[in-house]
Amino acid sequence: MTRSTTTVAPPQDAAPADQPGWVSFPGCGWLLYRKRLDRNLSVCPECDHHLRLGARARIDLLVDPDSFSETTFAPGPRDPLSFTDLRDYPDRLREAAQSSGETEAVVVGTGRIGGTDAVVAVMDFGFLGGSMGVEVGRRVSGAAALALELQLPLVTVCASGGARMQEGVFSLFQMARASEAFARLREAGLLSVCVLTDPTYGGVSASFATLGAVLVAERGAHVGFAGRRVIQETIRSELPEDFQTAEFLLAHGLVDRVENRAELRPLLGRLLALHGRRPDVAAPAAGARPEPPTRLDAWDVVQTARETERPTTLDYLRTAFDDFVELHGDRAFADDPAVVGGLASIGGRSVVVIGHEKGHTVRERVARNFGMPHPEGYRKALRLLGHAEDHGLPVVTLVDTPGAHPGPEAEERGQSHAIAEIIQRSSRLRVPIVAVVTGEGGSGGALALCTSDRLLVLENAYLSVISPEGCAAILWRTATAAPTAARAMRLGATHLCTAGIATSVVPEPPGGAHTDPLAAADALREALLVELAELSGVDAPALVEARSRRLARIGDDGALLSPLTSLVLQRS
Repeated sequence: MTRSTTTVAPPQDAAPADQPGWVSFPGCGWLLYRKRLDRNLSVCPECDHHLRLGARARIDLLVDPDSFSETTFAPGPRDPLSFTDLRDYPDRLREAAQSSGETEAVVVGTGRIGGTDAVVAVMDFGFLGGSMGVEVGRRVSGAAALALELQLPLVTVCASGGARMQEGVFSLFQMARASEAFARLREAGLLSVCVLTDPTYGGVSASFATLGAVLVAERGAHVGFAGRRVIQETIRSELPEDFQTAEFLLAHGLVDRVENRAELRPLLGRLLALHGRRPDVAAPAAGARPEPPTRLDAWDVVQTARETERPTTLDYLRTAFDDFVELHGDRAFADDPAVVGGLASIGGRSVVVIGHEKGHTVRERVARNFGMPHPEGYRKALRLLGHAEDHGLPVVTLVDTPGAHPGPEAEERGQSHAIAEIIQRSSRLRVPIVAVVTGEGGSGGALALCTSDRLLVLENAYLSVISPEGCAAILWRTATAAPTAARAMRLGATHLCTAGIATSVVPEPPGGAHTDPLAAADALREALLVELAELSGVDAPALVEARSRRLARIGDDGALLSPLTSLVLQRS
């Protein structure tokens, strides 16, 4: 390895202005002085257009100063087809090397990002449009192999027009080569982050660029399989104005985040730190758990659980946890705002957090669908469970929903299957799961996030097979009997604890969590630290077996034990 001496190169798509030292942006025509352009990271202050950057400029932008060491690769065959079009392919390669200053369309090395060591692979669109040939495939898979050897995360910055035509089918199979290398990283539990920049298309987008455990798109980047012009000419139809932009991808659940250029390094630093964080010391040892509360009136519990100002998942993430990086999308259809999730830290321990989100104001609650998820919400949660298992991170779920969304579009997209799939995956997940019912727990829509090793319930929260109003309408033939139905179903924390369903109750401030949200957050934090500390020492086979036994006992005669006996059995 040799130490790199990188310098910021001019942006690749800036149009030269008539005046020396000035740059004209291609979108808005804004003239910007070169030094100001450099200070602004080649982003237009007028239209926010992000100009393309070369590989070395990207490395300077993302990697901590003086920490990058380039990895060199022995030369391989460069012209497998002896290809000639209007010019010989070797001539094109020499010209690309001269114009870009690189030997190929990707630069690989090691460095630190936010103080965390990582392997970095950065593509350069200035070298034959960042097209992927054999050498690019060799370097990308080599970067993954290096990450595997050094047990480091891999950060890849993608910029490509697709596969390299001059290398024919050899280029095509680099998609499989690179994808297999990323699969080995996932199997080893190593983090891969792909940063998608403008443009990322074709064989690169359909292989490693979209296989990262976390996908971050730079604002305004265009990403897709086929290009916009090809699609329009093929289907003879107008496309949306924002088609294939980073923002389009985020709305359709295809990337985790969209970030401005200036925010990329801080975000990558947080992601690497969260995946590398393991507590040096155990969290507080388990003490005496709070006794189940004095039985509260079931209807009063329902009313308090539904209180508009009651803390939501995002509130608890801001107050009970130390850091949180939200990840978006199901990677297939959309990002459901009724379910939020991502990576968090609490007491020096990294976790994956997934929860229902209702919001508080009318506007927020409508936007969040009142916390009622669509199938894509559950599939986002399912993806995050897989992420937790891949990287050995415990899971915390925060449950507060009237139930799954009951609309026709949810049925068309497989609501039942989405719920069944996440329950099944949770039941066999090989990392600890701590679920907390923080408010409403409506039917299967709540149970999807309740299949766990520990089930905590806040004092004024409940789980129910159906809403009290629904039960009353069916069995009492009038929704006005909802209070009677709530009492008949014994809704509340007391019944959940005495029945052996909940493993612990989290006390709330007098009057409910909404009367003192910070005190409620402190109580939740303390309870989570205890549970996570206890579960951290359990190996995966024992964890899964204990979870299976716990689920099998629920509803059996043996489950109706005192809270103390039930707790002893659950830990046996």
